[in-house]
Amino acid sequence: MIYLIGSIVLTSYLTLSFKVIERFGIPAFPAIVFNYITCVITGSFVNESFPVNSQNLQQPWAIWAFVMGCLFISIFNVIGYTTQKIGVAVASVANKLSLVIPFLFSIYLYNEQSTIIKVLGIAVALAGVVLTCWPQGGNETPSHKHLSKAVIIGLPALLFFGSGFIDTLVNHVQFTYLDETNNNAYLILSFATAALIGSLILIALVLLRKQKFDARSIVAGIAIGIPNYFSLWCLVRVLKEFPGRSSAIIPINNMAIVLFSSVVAWLLFKEKLSAKNWLGIVLSVAAIALIAFG
Repeated sequence: MIYLIGSIVLTSYLTLSFKVIERFGIPAFPAIVFNYITCVITGSFVNESFPVNSQNLQQPWAIWAFVMGCLFISIFNVIGYTTQKIGVAVASVANKLSLVIPFLFSIYLYNEQSTIIKVLGIAVALAGVVLTCWPQGGNETPSHKHLSKAVIIGLPALLFFGSGFIDTLVNHVQFTYLDETNNNAYLILSFATAALIGSLILIALVLLRKQKFDARSIVAGIAIGIPNYFSLWCLVRVLKEFPGRSSAIIPINNMAIVLFSSVVAWLLFKEKLSAKNWLGIVLSVAAIALIAFG
């Protein structure tokens, strides 16, 4: 249970930290890149070595680590672009509604039991996410009139499937390949892939003068990267600790992140919550109970 709580708190911290760097005017993309570099360094300390070597690169899980790293850097940027072009609410809803994808895959691939109560919990969870992330009138006026309908629909859809595939991939790899001996190696290789791709893109942007280098991005990356590493480390550990329960654990994890982030933002950042938002929070709590005990 402590690993699940760790995943929820640390992932919520990541969401809230991006609010902080936005307020300080720190560029997000360089911070994301330095975040992944920090994840690699943190994981190497935890592992007491840098496990990216010829032996590990030949392991069957290595290809999935490369895929995971590509998804990490891609989905982070899709979230940012969707937020800027369409709106925060759309990005949040598309990201968190993806909890249904690993749920369905867990039922289909691993024959996990699905009760009426658990399915009802998923339905309540979807409603809870939408209402919790529902923008208040006048607070959000994204300018996307120049975008085509295909882009307006395609970006949230890409975010929905991408986020869902990341959760599904984490579950599949830990279920099929990972144990105490290679858990950290897999995570570090995933983060190293994201760091390498992100660094190459960042260098190109700086050279082309499309991105200014801000030293504060390094500090932000470190502040984000250490919790980021341990958030995924905790999620892998809790999935390993409760085999055959991923159809409950991943939705509970996602819903609790929405719930915890919203409440903390309300307390610390004085974000106003409408009646719909509070209803969404209540439904989120109800959904967690239904899925957990269903």
